[in-house]
Amino acid sequence: MPAGLSAISLGLIYIAAFVYFGAFFSYPASGSPADKMRFLADHQLAISVVYLSIYVLFGVLLAILVVGLHELLKAVTPRIAPVASVFGVVWVGLVIASGMIYTIGLDQSVNLLAESPDKAFDLWRAVSVIGNSLGGGNEIVGGLWVLLVSLGALQAAVLSRGLNYLGCLVGVAGIATVYPAEMLAQIFGLSQIVWFVWLGVMLLRSDDTAA
Repeated sequence: MPAGLSAISLGLIYIAAFVYFGAFFSYPASGSPADKMRFLADHQLAISVVYLSIYVLFGVLLAILVVGLHELLKAVTPRIAPVASVFGVVWVGLVIASGMIYTIGLDQSVNLLAESPDKAFDLWRAVSVIGNSLGGGNEIVGGLWVLLVSLGALQAAVLSRGLNYLGCLVGVAGIATVYPAEMLAQIFGLSQIVWFVWLGVMLLRSDDTAA
């Protein structure tokens, strides 16, 4: 049951992130460095909470799901399950590290604002590149995990065949983000919402059946 609830929660975190950045995050993209940093300073608490939620909390819930799927697959796909879990664990570390970099980097950048808006913005830009590289801009590690889990589940005939085929597509989309295009990352994120929620429902149903 923890793995099923974690999977659904991960999908909900994705949805919340899309809603926040799409509807509430009015970042002045065309403004000056000073305008951008003042916006970040004025909304620092809210932005930090969002980053902690979509990266650190996401990583904790993902760790629970990685372990749950490993337990499900290790006996029926002894060759694929360990490799998939390695990529899952690495993804957990990258996501949590990204959230910590964003929150600490935001605080340090805001602290530089009084000294020099340009220096503050340069630091924030560097933080954004590092954070996005680890946990969002390139989803190859997460894509490999989803793909291997789905291939293992297909081989062992567990979960739903439709879910596993969707997982293969999600995994390929994640691997494709090695090419730096925002659209590919969005496709991965949107399709993974469906995969997470569907997976969570399947895991909860299997728990109920076992009980």
